[in-house]
Amino acid sequence: MTTVPALDPAWVDDATVVVENVSMFFGPKVALAELSCSFGPGVTGLLGPNGAGKTTLMRAMTGMLPTSSGTVRVNGGDPRTDRGVQRRMALVPEDEAVPAALSPLGLVRYRAALLGVTDREAPDRALAAVALTDVADRAMGTFSKGMRQRSKVAAALVGQPSVLILDEPLNGADPVQRATLIALFLRLGDEGCTVVVSSHVLHEVERLASRVLIIVGGRLAAAGDRRAIRDAMADRPRRVLVESDKPRALAAALVGIEAVGAVEVDGDRITVGTSRAGELAVALPALAREAGVRLKEVRPLDESLESLFRELVR
Repeated sequence: MTTVPALDPAWVDDATVVVENVSMFFGPKVALAELSCSFGPGVTGLLGPNGAGKTTLMRAMTGMLPTSSGTVRVNGGDPRTDRGVQRRMALVPEDEAVPAALSPLGLVRYRAALLGVTDREAPDRALAAVALTDVADRAMGTFSKGMRQRSKVAAALVGQPSVLILDEPLNGADPVQRATLIALFLRLGDEGCTVVVSSHVLHEVERLASRVLIIVGGRLAAAGDRRAIRDAMADRPRRVLVESDKPRALAAALVGIEAVGAVEVDGDRITVGTSRAGELAVALPALAREAGVRLKEVRPLDESLESLFRELVR
């Protein structure tokens, strides 16, 4: 095994899934390039533009695709050959591959049979977890996309996986369905399940994931929580909103600070542009006291995952 730096945010101490130097090629196309990271209990968000390699990585993690080079280990075993590992993993794919005439109950029972689940109550519990009990016998061809997604999640849960891989699981879900699934994934993570969620709905990943990995062009572009990722990009410009009782006096004082690149005043709000946010954070309270200004609010305007993601892709 490769020696991993203790503070490398791409790695976790209690890893259940370890991806090491993985490259994957499809003819001349490079889907993943020497990618290394690990996943542990809790919810990890996997982000990246279309074609970044997210789905390829998830399928390699579940053993559906062989790696061109490098290794994937799940609880120490090979997900392509170790039946014990395969029984404790589940993938919810984004693509539709379920017969329209099949019901959620039929799908969940079928997967339970494949896994050798003997608990007869397990299918009902899985359907209840995603709030599909009332329509469990309906054909899925009559369902919305969000309901079909929930049916696939129920099928994944029936075997009580310790590693759950979710590719765009919130696609097509209405706000109530999204809230139900987000609460479910968070609960599973809290209970010790390793949950990996790929999504393009970035603000929902912020609600879901305590840790984020961003893949761009088949490579790991960033890892950590969103603030850690932003701190690692300290040379990138930031925009900070400052609200005060005397905005023009404060703006005039801010112009004289070396850490400030731009100042815009709009009513009682000031937007400050800086590439040295740490210096600004230290200087701002003292500056306000000297100018006799009361600060009402100070917050970053570009701290969301969406803004980080756009910067990384650019």
